[in-house]
Amino acid sequence: MDYYNYLKSLHLIFVITWFAGLFYIVRLFVYQIEAAQKPSPEKEILQAQYKIMTYRLWYIITWPSAILASIFAYWMLFFTDLGKAWLQMPWMHVKLGFVFALYLYHGKCQQIFKQLQNDQIKYTTNFMRLWNEGATIILFAVVFLVILKNAVNWIYGVIGIFIFALTIMLGFKFYKRIRERSN
Repeated sequence: MDYYNYLKSLHLIFVITWFAGLFYIVRLFVYQIEAAQKPSPEKEILQAQYKIMTYRLWYIITWPSAILASIFAYWMLFFTDLGKAWLQMPWMHVKLGFVFALYLYHGKCQQIFKQLQNDQIKYTTNFMRLWNEGATIILFAVVFLVILKNAVNWIYGVIGIFIFALTIMLGFKFYKRIRERSN
């Protein structure tokens, strides 16, 4: 059992770097979409640079972090007594549901990444700014579940997530108005 805390530490480190990669990649998507609207030669210079930056971030930091976080989580859950006990707890089932949602989010980011690498712009910068908050909502939910270890109080949890999401949306709209006024 002595190695459990090492596994947990490594899992946490790679979860942090995974989220850092997800937060930054979507920010780079915003910049790539904005660059496509610039005049030449600025457009081509910026697009080339952002493609390099997103490629390196995605394949050197984000994907490896996701894989390593998953390996250490799997190891903790299925090869330690404490992990096996946690798998019986309702809060862990809810957490794993959010982790599944995070994988879906990551998969969608992969799809957007490939489109932008091929100069296919299918989303607006406003969509990307809002999309960036998806990982934030998942992060909040998972952290509170892991720290509080309580999945029973659904009403407060659901209300809290909706209030948090609504606050993010309102902040986004407020920020958008400020940006439009300054332009």
